[in-house]
Amino acid sequence: MAEVSATMVKELREKTGAGMMDCKKALSETGGDFVKAEEWLRKKGIAKAGSKEGRVAAEGIISTYVHSGRIGVMVEVNCETDFVARNEDFQALAKDVAMHIAAASPQFVRREEIPADVLEKEKEIQRAQLKEAGKPEAMWEKILVGKIEKYYETVCLVDQFWVKDDKKRMHEMITERAAKIGEKVSVRRFARFVVGEGIEKKKDDLAAEVAKTLGTAQA
Repeated sequence: MAEVSATMVKELREKTGAGMMDCKKALSETGGDFVKAEEWLRKKGIAKAGSKEGRVAAEGIISTYVHSGRIGVMVEVNCETDFVARNEDFQALAKDVAMHIAAASPQFVRREEIPADVLEKEKEIQRAQLKEAGKPEAMWEKILVGKIEKYYETVCLVDQFWVKDDKKRMHEMITERAAKIGEKVSVRRFARFVVGEGIEKKKDDLAAEVAKTLGTAQA
């Protein structure tokens, strides 16, 4: 059996949730190979690869991305252990999420975060458009279901199509990468900044300036 350090055991325990002695034995049996050790634990039924639902992703990183000095993004992406938070694949995933946010400009992470009044306002707008288009009122609610799904695709990060692969939604990309990483992964929150956004820019009114100048001259 290979000699195993306490640090190796700790990292495997954090990743799999298995006991210290089980992790030590798994690493010893597999020559210190983390991937094979995790597989060994799973085969023994000590660590399970099944559903990640219910598992808490409270570790992770804050990733940043700046495009041409004019668009900046900060995003918090969570995983289950600090060991995975240091993993290159996990960090690459977080960077891809930040780049996507910069390009696609979502407003929310997921549809459940949309305030009820904002969603109702969107429905009102869609109903008004259906009325303007002459659609029978009896069909509005049925049509509205598809319209709201399209709205989610526009404003919700996980429902958007990934900018690097327009046949794959963001939640699909994240799930696939999480499976490779081996832990539950979730995007918690983000902030997107655009230079000058929200600042009322001064617009020169030439006619007003001329009138003001003439008025001053006449005075």
